[in-house]
Amino acid sequence: MSNSLQDRYVEIVNLVKAYPNPFGEDIRVVDGFDLRIKQGEMIGILGHSGCGKSTVLTMIAGLNEISGGNVVVAGKEIDGAGPDRSVVFQSPCLFPWMTALGNVMLGVKRVYPHASKKERRELAEFYLNQVGLIDAMHKYPREMSGGMQQRVGIARAIALKPKMLLLDEPFGRLDSLTRMELQDVILDILNQNQVTTLLVTHDVDEAIYMCDRIVTMTNGPHARVGRINEMPFERPRIRQEVLDHPEYYNIRGSLIQYLQDLEHEKENRGKVAEPAEDEPATEDSEADLEEALATQKSKGEKSELVFML
Repeated sequence: MSNSLQDRYVEIVNLVKAYPNPFGEDIRVVDGFDLRIKQGEMIGILGHSGCGKSTVLTMIAGLNEISGGNVVVAGKEIDGAGPDRSVVFQSPCLFPWMTALGNVMLGVKRVYPHASKKERRELAEFYLNQVGLIDAMHKYPREMSGGMQQRVGIARAIALKPKMLLLDEPFGRLDSLTRMELQDVILDILNQNQVTTLLVTHDVDEAIYMCDRIVTMTNGPHARVGRINEMPFERPRIRQEVLDHPEYYNIRGSLIQYLQDLEHEKENRGKVAEPAEDEPATEDSEADLEEALATQKSKGEKSELVFML
């Protein structure tokens, strides 16, 4: 593979997601999201709730229709979902009637349809061993903890041998100790397999520890890339060494401050101008406004004022 393709292994160009409002007009929740990802790189997408992080991820996964722009993975423009992009969600999404081994074998069968059952089993056992579940491979989801179930989901995703791994807050429902354990499991697997990865998270510390670069999204609507921070930590990552790095708390503070600035900006945009002291709002003026809106609606007209209300 050429160096130029390695440097732009994933290209997200002017990505747009729009939804119609009650008047049939398109509201762009994501508008002009641009990002280039190197092969084997781990990118974190950070931002406030509702800014469109998961929307971007599901569009890349092919699970959400793209309204504008395009996504290219390994030189090929995506058109719907495919095994070249594996997704791990916050919920493990396991088949309850299958054991851990059966759930992972399902992924292996997708990639190796002509392999014998014995070969598929050996591969599934290999990936379960990578996530530390070889001794629990015959357990059903109901017999496993949330952390164990998520390990199975990770093993199944990696078993697909994807060109890109998409992680949508995969540790969100786990306690802090289990979360840290699975962060290290993911990092170990990625070090061994060199899979290009996109992680959506709310957790600043998680993003700093796990990612090579952190993309902070602006608040929606019209969300896009706000800022990109490159992490100075070498791989493989050792948690205490990252925490002791002289730049760690500077990076952390800068990211938190930027997120706070985005929130203040959003609050300022949402403020409604207060009436002047010499022109107080009255019940009559509110009634007049409602009457005007009702008249406008009956005429089939649309206005920014109606939309804002």
